[in-house]
Amino acid sequence: MKVKVTEQGVIIPKELLLGVKEVEISQNNDVILVKKIIQDEPDPIFGLGTNPVSCGIADASENHDYYLSDSN
Repeated sequence: MKVKVTEQGVIIPKELLLGVKEVEISQNNDVILVKKIIQDEPDPIFGLGTNPVSCGIADASENHDYYLSDSN
């Protein structure tokens, strides 16, 4: 398939991207690669803080390193 490069870049036909939510574009010399990103499970980093622990220490968020260290 050939497509024209415009001032805005290249438009990839939607039928080639069915079900794709994100792509990675890379270039190696004269090869430009568009690769779909498959993410079966959500990134766990987005779940941080959704189920906080209550430990009864008022300054736990400020001094967590102190409370987690082995020297206590």
